[in-house]
Amino acid sequence: MLALPPHLVPLVVAFLAAASVSVLVVLLVYAHFTRNAERDKRLAAIAAAGAGGVASRPGTSDETSRRKSIEDTLKSLAEKQKVRSGGKPSLKSRLGQAGLAWSTTRYYLACGVCAALAFAAAMLGFRVGLLPALGFAAAAGLLLPHLYVGHRRNRRLKNFANEFPNSVDVIVRGVKAGLPLADCLRIISTEAQEPVRSEFRRILEDQTLGIPMEQAVQRLPERIPLAETNFFAIVVALQSSTGGGLSEALGNLSKIIRERKKMQAKIKAMSSEAKASAAIIGCLPVVVSFFIFLTSPAYISLLFVTTTGKLVLAASAIWMGMGILVMRKMINFDF
Repeated sequence: MLALPPHLVPLVVAFLAAASVSVLVVLLVYAHFTRNAERDKRLAAIAAAGAGGVASRPGTSDETSRRKSIEDTLKSLAEKQKVRSGGKPSLKSRLGQAGLAWSTTRYYLACGVCAALAFAAAMLGFRVGLLPALGFAAAAGLLLPHLYVGHRRNRRLKNFANEFPNSVDVIVRGVKAGLPLADCLRIISTEAQEPVRSEFRRILEDQTLGIPMEQAVQRLPERIPLAETNFFAIVVALQSSTGGGLSEALGNLSKIIRERKKMQAKIKAMSSEAKASAAIIGCLPVVVSFFIFLTSPAYISLLFVTTTGKLVLAASAIWMGMGILVMRKMINFDF
């Protein structure tokens, strides 16, 4: 085996680390754009299927003009969808989607409070130096409020997705009974569970201010960025622009939403073994190091007191982080 000169070893290690990070970034970017392209394909296929299904109904007076109207409506909705999904949501949008009545100033104030508490805990509780304490403060100020808002946002979106099919069924039964769409939405705004109740109340408030029903419903996917709300907005916009049976379209939408939930549950059950394996693999080095520290503290303390050991710990943390990210991308499925 060819031995490298000692002065070249750090350069080779740095080059390999940079190459690994570059490959990881390229893979993440490629996966992001591939997912967006697949999503656009699915939306286009759904739009084409909807246009074909509505245009081929018997009893239409002018099938050609109706098909063209549907195609124009779907094209405009697709353009709005691209504008909405062009980038990550802003901080104000994330706070609204999480159901928090926070301003951006209050959010940044929470970041400062978390950073100050982490700095005080690191300096007074753990007796670390100034630079490590500043690192703890920066990490806490940036991560803790972000993770809290993300947790609240994901929980609220999940609760909305669980309750939304029942609300669609209420609209279907109300429309079949002869009630207007606005009255059906009013029933949901008073009887449904949160957060569906508050979101449909906002639709009615927008309509009270003079905004047409289809435009008020189009704002729902902006506040609740789910595929289900996007489908609902498309169905209502198509019905208001081209006519057709709203109860039949929403009934099919309810079936699709429930089938998506069943598929999500199946995928979650099938991927539970992979998630458990990833958790065990990610926790194993930390657990083994802890037990070695309990049994042979002098043996493992070299990692914390020597420069070489600290470099090994830093490199191991980087590689473990990269491995956890790769495993997370492999076991997470986007709908």
